[in-house]
Amino acid sequence: MAAKNVVSNYEEAVEEGGAPKEARTVHRIRANSTIMQLNKILVANRGEIRKTAHELSLHTIAVFSYEDRLSMHRQKADEAYVIGKRGQYTPVGAYLAGDEIIKIAVEHGAQMIHPGYGFLSENAEFARKVEEAGLIFIGPSPKTIDALGDKVSARAIAIAANVPVVPGTEGAVERFEDVKKFTDKYGFPIIIKAAYGGGGRGMRVVREQSSLEESFERATSEAKSAFGNGTVFVERFLDKPKHIEVQLLGDNQGNIVHLYERDCSVQRRHQKVVEIAPAKDLPTATRDAILNDAVRLAKSVGYRNAGTAEFLVDQQNRYYFIEINPRIQVEHTITEEITGIDIVAAQIQIAAGATLEQLGLTQDRISTRGFAIQCRITTEDPSKGFQPDTGKIEVYRSAGGNGVRLDGGNGFAGAVITPFYDSMLVKVSCHGSTYEIARRKVLRALIEFRIRGVKTNIPFLASLLTHPTFIDGNCWTTFVDDSPELFDLVGSQNRAQKLLAYLGDLAVNGSSIKGQIGEPKFRGDIIIPHLLDQAGNRIDVSQPSTKGWRQIILNQGPKAFAKAVRNYKGCLIMDTTWRDAHQSLLATRVRTVDLLNIAKETSHALSNLYSLECWGGATFDVAMRFLYEDPWDRLRKMRKLVPNIPFQMLLRGANGVAYSSLPDNAIEQFVLQAKLNGVDVFRVFDALNDIFQLEVGIKAVQKAGGVCEGTVCYSGDMLNPTKKYNLKYYMELVDKLVALDIDVLGVKDMAGVLKPHAATLLIGAIRKKYPDLPIHVHTHDSAGTGVASMVACAMAGADAVDAATDSLSGMTSQPSINAILASLEGSDRDPGLNVQHVRALDTYWSQLRLLYSPFEAHLTGPDPEVYDHEIPGGQLTNMMFQASQLGLGSQWLETKKAYEQANDLLGDIVKVTPTSKVVGDLAQFMVSNKLSADDVRARASELDFPGSVLEFLEGLMGQPYGGFPEPLRTNALRGRRKLDKRPGLFLEPVDFAKVKREISQKFGGSVTDCDIASHVMYPKVFEDYKNFVAKYGDLSVLPTKYFLSKPGIGEEFHVELEKGKVLILKLLAVGPLSENTGQREVFYEMNGEVRQVTVDDKTAAVENISRPKADATDSSQVGAPMAGVLVELRVHEGTEVKKGDPLAVLSAMKMEMVISAPHNGTVSSLMVREGDSVDGSDLVCRIAKTDAK
Repeated sequence: MAAKNVVSNYEEAVEEGGAPKEARTVHRIRANSTIMQLNKILVANRGEIRKTAHELSLHTIAVFSYEDRLSMHRQKADEAYVIGKRGQYTPVGAYLAGDEIIKIAVEHGAQMIHPGYGFLSENAEFARKVEEAGLIFIGPSPKTIDALGDKVSARAIAIAANVPVVPGTEGAVERFEDVKKFTDKYGFPIIIKAAYGGGGRGMRVVREQSSLEESFERATSEAKSAFGNGTVFVERFLDKPKHIEVQLLGDNQGNIVHLYERDCSVQRRHQKVVEIAPAKDLPTATRDAILNDAVRLAKSVGYRNAGTAEFLVDQQNRYYFIEINPRIQVEHTITEEITGIDIVAAQIQIAAGATLEQLGLTQDRISTRGFAIQCRITTEDPSKGFQPDTGKIEVYRSAGGNGVRLDGGNGFAGAVITPFYDSMLVKVSCHGSTYEIARRKVLRALIEFRIRGVKTNIPFLASLLTHPTFIDGNCWTTFVDDSPELFDLVGSQNRAQKLLAYLGDLAVNGSSIKGQIGEPKFRGDIIIPHLLDQAGNRIDVSQPSTKGWRQIILNQGPKAFAKAVRNYKGCLIMDTTWRDAHQSLLATRVRTVDLLNIAKETSHALSNLYSLECWGGATFDVAMRFLYEDPWDRLRKMRKLVPNIPFQMLLRGANGVAYSSLPDNAIEQFVLQAKLNGVDVFRVFDALNDIFQLEVGIKAVQKAGGVCEGTVCYSGDMLNPTKKYNLKYYMELVDKLVALDIDVLGVKDMAGVLKPHAATLLIGAIRKKYPDLPIHVHTHDSAGTGVASMVACAMAGADAVDAATDSLSGMTSQPSINAILASLEGSDRDPGLNVQHVRALDTYWSQLRLLYSPFEAHLTGPDPEVYDHEIPGGQLTNMMFQASQLGLGSQWLETKKAYEQANDLLGDIVKVTPTSKVVGDLAQFMVSNKLSADDVRARASELDFPGSVLEFLEGLMGQPYGGFPEPLRTNALRGRRKLDKRPGLFLEPVDFAKVKREISQKFGGSVTDCDIASHVMYPKVFEDYKNFVAKYGDLSVLPTKYFLSKPGIGEEFHVELEKGKVLILKLLAVGPLSENTGQREVFYEMNGEVRQVTVDDKTAAVENISRPKADATDSSQVGAPMAGVLVELRVHEGTEVKKGDPLAVLSAMKMEMVISAPHNGTVSSLMVREGDSVDGSDLVCRIAKTDAK
């Protein structure tokens, strides 16, 4: 029986019958099968020697450092003891504490010590002390270790035995001058090696004089740290040699055998990565000569036990002896696989006195069968120069099957990988009848591994095993360094664990989706409607419809499409449900999966649509910003399922889909990608109706081959003679657009202020002047007159008008599609849609709206005041939300009034994104700071206006009709530039190659043209999105109800990662809060397996900070102009500033503003840090006043 203080891992081995409990222990069973007189062994290493010892019926003792107390080797030994007291040794120093290890062995009755692979395995002094203590050292004699462990001595032995060696120093060297003397004689390249150790430590290749001294110093320092001796020797370095090693075994009678060779040429930093046995395609003559020389060398020094003779073979198949490693090697497993010989068992039995003949290990009885390959799986990140990774292994699932052998290190779920030791988790050794079969087995095994929580080198190993050079078996020692293509990695997607990380965060902290209030009202399964033909039979929608207007675009081009639209008798419909409708009512939060779920049905039911508005505008950045989706992926997936209906996007002229002007080549590149990925019709507009800004977008669309819909933005009241935007203004703008050869004319009534009579006048006038020009009208139903206005447009000659599905129509959205269909029914303007099919689709959207109830704007009805404030429909919803976020929810009526005043202050501008945002930002700024219009005019030179207002006044959004307001513009800009031409003329073209490199450097992997386009449009949003995906994976596969809210405990749900790959998930429990870490453990069941994720509880770290308020009467105190987050601090205490200098940048939702110095002075009492949340008037800093210079 084991002693009380022994750490034991074994369960009882139960036998039939009523034997006493003591007789049924595993130790008794092992004793009954013993083949040796000795019975207790101490393993002085962290490796798997224990397994063979148990097979030989030996009782095992493990030793471990305090830092290694949770390691697997400690748990699996029969007994385990810590080396020294906590803090007595360093983590590595503990395993080098030979005296302490011997003391443990003696104290606990061990009769043998196996040194393992590293640490003390080549230490002659340790071996000597083991024997002096009356114990058996499993390895060569101390004298042999002394002779061979010193590479210089080993080299001399080889020369004496007439074995070829690489030119090198005659002995070990300690001084740089000796190394310099060698290079002066033999030249470069050379290799510096530690004289008293291996494993790649203390080894440097030097190719030129300039790096010689530094390399020498680093090699000697590393050797001293690793082996306690900094002595090195130097050899001539061979380019592209193979590294061949011979496995040797010797007994105490002087008998030596070889177990054939291994090819260890695949190395990194002189450490072996992959090994092959036997060497593939090594000429027989060379192999035989190497094997014979290896045996002769071993015999010449009276070698006993296991060892390895190592050689280099050059490209002419000439070989050179390097060294003999007087220990077992990590890669011995593949020799065991091809010979069937347990080398560790032979080691132990030889040490116990057995001869090779007694073990049946005579040379004539040793042969090889097939090939074996070993890979070492390590916790290293190959994409970052093999930087070791540390942390907790969350998931560990290994490979198996015929021909697959695993020798484990510390690889198991829950293991904590520390930075103190070798990064190897497990050795994978695969055996096959041919080299190719063995290679494929290893590759299969690597793919089967699932290791999560730490980075591994598995992607690199997979890349290596599929490289043509490795497939051919022709690698050399610097192959990894010479083959950068090996690092074009295809890593594990780790999709399941990333998804669980998101679900865990959701379970602990709730939804992080901006704008979400509460949880969905609907959590059931949404019913997909059936479409019926006229006979009442169900229409097959398993495949998308191919009938539709898009076929004309694809087969005949944009001009033919425009002509066909114009020749169509009825008035076509553009359905906005997939973009503007949910932007206006649900804050643009509808996810891709919910569009795709109804896509095929839509392709059949709405096949006669003019177009489906589904992309561009705000949906582009919101997809990345709030939904964590790739907008390009959305476009491609929608296109695949709706191939027949033209897709329309909103293009902001020279802005693309951004909020400010970009270089012209950026617009061209973006539009081309949009066209290639599925957009057909581009509705090109400019927020100020600036024809020069419009021209940029129009030409980009024409160049890409898309349908160009040049658009007039409608603003104000054309029927009011006092307004500057009258019929003459619009007709002149139409003339300019027609001159640019547009395909379709768009009229964009973004605020819903186009009254029915004005619609008749405007569309009628355009139709009269341009009878062949297709006209498409877009509106919002904010005032409740949308249906009447669209019908008026249709009757006046419009070819297409906008509508949305009934359940997402009205108010700030578009008019009801069924209401328009009913209004035009029976007339010659009928849109040609099946009313029953349209209604069937709406049953889906009525359910979906309940699912997205947390984003409802809660509008109760039409708002005729829109004719006064002119707030665009989508912006009205967003402003209500922003107002509540900024603490202005109770002042909503005041905000709407301030919007009118802000519009007048800016010169009554056309209001559509981004200029509508300018007016909105200024309105909220006025309400937040209690400013009247007169206050703004009077204090313009000292107010910190929102960034969007300053960009508009600077001219970065183009030139407004009628010019900029003065003196407001000059006073607000305070010396900033004033542009009098379109901004793109002042911008340098985008260097796309540079952008691609930057993205690749930050995020790795392949970079697509779509990625480049996203980054150019929204650099920070794109990077935040990529970082989010790197952490949580692709969440577009997650059903929306589990994207927005956590499941109930025990609730089972399914997530389809891809076709045929489904995760079955169940939330089991949320653990208690750890007061030390502020974290909780969340437990999920995934496909029947319990998975655990650690989540930061964000509420645990929240501190209630009460900040002092700035005194408005004290000009030295600078306060936050409104509530938000300080995203950038540009000063520190002691910074000298001048009046108007930027102090900080404040962000509130999508609005940013610069906080500037009110006067000259020195910054003191800085009260905030970057990332701090502040309320309006919170004290940011004080500025001690100084006189102006």
